[in-house]
Amino acid sequence: MRLDDIKFGKVIDANLFADIAQAKAKFIAEEGRGGKNKSTQLRKFYDELVMWHDKVFEHGVDRAQKYKELAPFIKMLCAKVTYAKGRGHVSEGFEKLFTHVVRAIVDPETLKQAKLFIEAFMGFYKAEEKNHA
Repeated sequence: MRLDDIKFGKVIDANLFADIAQAKAKFIAEEGRGGKNKSTQLRKFYDELVMWHDKVFEHGVDRAQKYKELAPFIKMLCAKVTYAKGRGHVSEGFEKLFTHVVRAIVDPETLKQAKLFIEAFMGFYKAEEKNHA
């Protein structure tokens, strides 16, 4: 699975939250047959990413400063997804995808884009999961 098409920053691919997210969802659904990558498990990672996003984007907060404070905890999501892979809850492909997304977060704006990408991915994943059950 290619990951170099998932890029965040000032200019993002017009298809990032559509075709690219859908292609990744399809791949991860196919790879997860046999008990891995249950949507409830993947949702936990999305929910935690949303929680960090919401803390950075809290009303009245200096977003850049808040991101600097929370960046270590956001980056810790990489360890959490690796642990889930080690326990057999997620596939290698999801671990690589989620780790790539988290490592691409460098500021509040890329955190927002990462959250939106995983949100789009999860929307497509739910449909793909049914197709590959």
